[in-house]
Parts: sequence; C-alpha cells; structure tokens
Amino acid sequence: MITNDVQYRTTKSLLAQFTEAVSNLEAGLSAARNPKLHQLQIDSAKAQARDLAVEIEEYERLRSGETTSFVAESLADLSLLLVRARVARGWSQRRLATELGIAEQQIQRYEANGYATTSLTRLCEIADALGLQVRETAELSADTPAA
Repeated sequence: MITNDVQYRTTKSLLAQFTEAVSNLEAGLSAARNPKLHQLQIDSAKAQARDLAVEIEEYERLRSGETTSFVAESLADLSLLLVRARVARGWSQRRLATELGIAEQQIQRYEANGYATTSLTRLCEIADALGLQVRETAELSADTPAA
C-alpha cells in the first residue's frame, strides 16, 4: 500500500518503467531464442505493472476524499485502516504527528511496522485525531472448543 506522496511518485515511476519494459519485451518476442521463457518475462512484467497500477489507483481514490468508509476484516487490519483514513483525510504523516504532539518519525515507524508496537491507547488517540469512528463486530470462531 502506498502511504505517502514520495511512495506515490516512486510507484508511478516504477509503473512507467515496467510499462516500457513490457513494450520492449513484446517487441523482441518474435526474435527470442526461447519464446516461452520470453513470454513468461512479458507476463511477469505485466503482472507487476497491474499490481502497481492498482496501488496507484487506490492511493488516488483515497486522496480524492471520496472514500469515507473503510472495512477491516480483523483487528490485524486496523493498521491499514488507520493509514487509509490518514490518506483519505489528506493528511501527511507530519500532520498526524503534529496533531498527536509527537515526532513525524514516530508515525513513520508506526506505519512501517503496521502499528505492531503501538499501544491500544495510542491507536485510539490516532483514530480520534483522524476523526475515525471504529465499529467492529466480534464473533467467536466455531472451531474453538468450549471449556
């Protein structure tokens, strides 16, 4: 997931490079010594380009401000939800850090490790700063034996 404008610009540059690579590979397909291997290279580059395009599209959709609702399938998804909410709010990591009264590098660390070392109190502060209301349904899984 793209989490900031630097990553966005880098990803767009990578997409352009993969798109060019696909074109070059396709142009050389007829002269390839091993057409099957060459086609695998083309397919691999196309797949990578598609993945990058999806990430760019998600970031642009979030940045547009049109997305105001997010889905978390589990508590583990909370970290992505917080990043998506920050991006959708149009806030940089610096802005969030300022709102919380902490260093920007701390937000960078939180997001880099998926908020794994962040306390529940801090997670709540981040959600509050973003104006994010979290509603989660908790369900016991059927495969856990009863006591």
